[in-house]
Amino acid sequence: MNTTILSKDKDPMGSAIQDYFNHGKAGKLRVLSSQFDEDEIPAKTLFRNMSQMPRLEKEALRLATGRILDVGGGSGCHSLALQEMEKEVCAIDISPRSVEVMKQRGVKDARLQNLFDPSFTDTFDTILLLMNGSGIIGKLSNMPVFFMKMKQLLRPGGTVLLDSSDLKYLFEDEDGSFLIDLAGDYYGEIDFQMIYKGVEGDSFDWLYIDFQTLSLYAAEYGFKAELIKEGEHYNYLAKLTLN
Repeated sequence: MNTTILSKDKDPMGSAIQDYFNHGKAGKLRVLSSQFDEDEIPAKTLFRNMSQMPRLEKEALRLATGRILDVGGGSGCHSLALQEMEKEVCAIDISPRSVEVMKQRGVKDARLQNLFDPSFTDTFDTILLLMNGSGIIGKLSNMPVFFMKMKQLLRPGGTVLLDSSDLKYLFEDEDGSFLIDLAGDYYGEIDFQMIYKGVEGDSFDWLYIDFQTLSLYAAEYGFKAELIKEGEHYNYLAKLTLN
């Protein structure tokens, strides 16, 4: 499992976030993958307020209780919404530029921190992994490491609130059947690379996981998975509780 922190010259998303924060606009944040056509992330969407958030995110913020860990805090939009709700939150990100912006925007506890760093041993009542938060796991083979880390960080009775998407719709045939190669890699394992202006990030693995597979892994490592809410396009919010 990757435990590194990005350097500023390899931090395209952080650069876009910093530009938008400083100037009210940003260039094109390009997203490349060997499996998909090139896409882009509008920087403006990374600065949405509570009223602009999808209902899955709103529900996750509503359910978050106690001391909350916001993993991949980005511009701080979720942490700021939680602070407005008078909830205690610690935001972490591996992007140095994003953490600078979070602090400037008023996130009280924003840290340049990799979730999987062995030295990160704080404890929390709720761990939030939003905006396809399962992606941070990278590959199914990293599930054991992920669940061990959740056990380490969660207080008794604590929960993980995680959203993801089932990418099976990409393999749907005209007759409604799904043409998935079961002998190949799991269909939700994707590689991405981001580029912003002259800042080119390294390629990274990102995991989209269907709820049934998530539930099976959760049960294997002592967690109960509950489907909280489904979105409109194969996305969902799940709650993981330690048995």
